Amino acid sequence: MSTAGKVIKCKAAILWETGKPLSIEDIEVAPPKAHEVRIKMVATGICRSDDHAIVGNFLTPLPAIIGHEGAGIVESIGEGVTTVKPGDKVIPLFSPQCGKCRLCKHPESNYCAKSNLKNPRGTLLDGTSRFTCRGKPIHHFISTSTFAQYTVVDEIAVAKIDAASPLEKVCLIGCGFSTGYGSAVQVAKVTKGSSCAVFGLGGVGLSVIIGCKAAGAARIIAVDINKDKFAKAKELGATECINPQDYNKPIQEVLQEMTDGGVDFSFEVIGRLDTMTSALLCCQESCGVSVIVGVPPGTQTLSISPMQLLTGRTWKGAIFGGFKSKDSVPKLVADFLAKKFPLEPLITHVLPFEKINEGFDLLRSGKSIRTILTF
Repeated sequence: MSTAGKVIKCKAAILWETGKPLSIEDIEVAPPKAHEVRIKMVATGICRSDDHAIVGNFLTPLPAIIGHEGAGIVESIGEGVTTVKPGDKVIPLFSPQCGKCRLCKHPESNYCAKSNLKNPRGTLLDGTSRFTCRGKPIHHFISTSTFAQYTVVDEIAVAKIDAASPLEKVCLIGCGFSTGYGSAVQVAKVTKGSSCAVFGLGGVGLSVIIGCKAAGAARIIAVDINKDKFAKAKELGATECINPQDYNKPIQEVLQEMTDGGVDFSFEVIGRLDTMTSALLCCQESCGVSVIVGVPPGTQTLSISPMQLLTGRTWKGAIFGGFKSKDSVPKLVADFLAKKFPLEPLITHVLPFEKINEGFDLLRSGKSIRTILTF
């Protein structure tokens, strides 16, 4: 029996207030309006940015259905939708691409003017929600809300992917993998034979390593205080792994000594201000490039001497690895299917959706890289 045009009752994990576990609830999901798409979710990853929302470091209107790294199948479409149809396999896009704004038209930009990442509004583009629970509206989360059996997204925030795609793997292309890999190949533009330092060896940091290796870097130095992550980093391409706690001097000085004055490229994939500074200072002072990948706590600011940049260093940041999402996600999925990069080593746990809070416990304890939830 078709569900198109009807309200769907299903399960979702709701964040009612910060600092509390997610609550599995019965919700109603309204049909998509014009230029909207309703998706039956198949798999979703647990990302550190979701945890930032739970603990309150990433402010978003509550109560909300969070989650942003997912993959599913189109259930129905609203009037005027042309890029996907019911039955298509898709990935929701937390970083949308309208294709019409000044930023979308700029060849070097991927941050769409319709994005609400910096100031999450908790709604779809028309200012309303498609979710209700106990008779009350529930907010959306950065264009996606993948912690639900069904979600509704704007057409500019969904990409059609190859029908052969294994959704429980390619869901990582919705955030973690693309963010890390793209930071190396698209944002930093790592060069063959270069030296790189990667701070933070979670799923995104390991994806940076995959990108650095793909770009032909000669030295990839992985930096983390959790030595249990070193074996996986080396498996994916790190040539050396170091723990800042093993040294009695700042880690940037250690890296400078290891690399004759500093690495060519550095990446901060943790979201801490002190490691962002260390990552900048560990790269070569006249031609080094440092990329901020980790999401920092929203209220904090950095203090840095302009002299650290005056000599020629470049300090950059980017959302979603610099990729234009609607254009790039299908290509990245095709590259995965063509075995141009692996995703399987990033997946350490697969859990049923109902065990979502166990997945977050694994993340916080450092025991997982990526936990995939299946519906």
